[in-house]
Amino acid sequence: MSATTLRELGLHVTPQRLAVLEAVASHQHSTADRVLELVRANIGTISRQAVYDSLSALVDAGILRRIEPAGSPARYETRVGDNHHHVVCRTCGSLADVDCAVGDAPCLTAASDQGFIIDEAEVVYWGTCPQCAGQLQTTA
Repeated sequence: MSATTLRELGLHVTPQRLAVLEAVASHQHSTADRVLELVRANIGTISRQAVYDSLSALVDAGILRRIEPAGSPARYETRVGDNHHHVVCRTCGSLADVDCAVGDAPCLTAASDQGFIIDEAEVVYWGTCPQCAGQLQTTA
């Protein structure tokens, strides 16, 4: 994602926005606090509010996606517009992308849409990641 893309989407190009975008692109599924750490390591001083404002603007522009697994702070990713899902480890909280199960977004065909025009589905799978599962096996 470049400064040109931000301009094309009507966003002001600032070093803070570019640094936030770079942080999320290189560390998918980061929380705002993690993005703040990464941006400070990259450009130095930046306020927490500037990070939150940048994240919000980038989400509103469709450049970033905000996901909120239950019991977890919001996370951010650059993979947008493809209706993928996520899997979350109940033990450590790690999160990974999961493509739609079969075909072209079958999850968008609800048994009953209640009159809604559905354009996105949010599915979260919960389980135990391989690392935590391995640790459980070694302690058993």
